[in-house]
Amino acid sequence: MGHHMRWLLLFVSAFVLVLPACNKKDSGAPPNAALGSSAGSAGGIKWSVPKGWSALPERPMRIATYTVAAAEGDAEGAECAVSFFGAGQGGNVDANIDRWVGQFENPGLPSKSSREVNGVRVTSVQISGSYLSPGGPMMQSTGKKDNYRLHGAIIEAPEGLVFFKMTGPAKTVEAAAGAFDAMIGSITK
Repeated sequence: MGHHMRWLLLFVSAFVLVLPACNKKDSGAPPNAALGSSAGSAGGIKWSVPKGWSALPERPMRIATYTVAAAEGDAEGAECAVSFFGAGQGGNVDANIDRWVGQFENPGLPSKSSREVNGVRVTSVQISGSYLSPGGPMMQSTGKKDNYRLHGAIIEAPEGLVFFKMTGPAKTVEAAAGAFDAMIGSITK
């Protein structure tokens, strides 16, 4: 083995050893690092809002609407809507996931998981495809948007289901996924 080859091997080995350490450092950050000082509440739960997300004025059928800045290369940002319809209202978890899937044209299978956050059951869902941008009283499509993603979380709160639904261009939603997860992780009764 030549002198240069040994150095190259040593350099590559060192790089490979350092790489996992960098990744570990990122994921080891406190879970609330992405969260700001503003908070929301509905249905008997509270949560912290991610830094840089701003609340829009009140809208019908929503507790809150947050705007998420566009990722580089995306023409528009994402929106995170929080809804609570009251005890026993708004349908069950699966019915809502089906409704969200129905807001996409030819979506793939949604990615779904459940966990418990501070004693509250959370079902998370991710959907990709062409978003039909439902709006208005009949929730009709306001124009198809290709390459969109939805990150949703349905919280089984003490007073009923609370829905968190972030939709936007795929890149923007992916970039905001960590902040969305941190917000869901901040939920307390």
